[in-house]
Amino acid sequence: MTDHCIFCQIVERSAQASIVLDDEKTLAFIDLRQANPGHVLVIPKVHINDVRDLDPETGAALMQSVSRVTRAVGLAFPNNGLSLWHSIGEAAFQEVPHLHIHIHPRLDHDNILRVYETLPKNVDFATREQYAEMVRAGLTQRDG
Repeated sequence: MTDHCIFCQIVERSAQASIVLDDEKTLAFIDLRQANPGHVLVIPKVHINDVRDLDPETGAALMQSVSRVTRAVGLAFPNNGLSLWHSIGEAAFQEVPHLHIHIHPRLDHDNILRVYETLPKNVDFATREQYAEMVRAGLTQRDG
């Protein structure tokens, strides 16, 4: 836990939140911003900056909670789909440096969370293979 992290303060109950799930390793609460009603955040209780630092046990608990809360949000709020996302760093608009997964009900033509301004072009197989090798090398560096 860190004193300056608002999500850690929510876990400690020193900051207010509308909590929807509280178990041993995770917490879920209604986001302050509601573009469509039902936007929920799911966090690990331990302070982790982002998914890159996630240990397997906490990761499994987090994904189980994300799955449970996503089902509940889908049942509780009008939607034509759901979006889940996690951002890392300023360029990705991460505002709170504590791992959190957004669960967001989506409505047709709501135009929120648009990923691409225009649809990117497909990349040829040779280029994809080159990218795959780069990622495999990164896996070796991290895991090896």
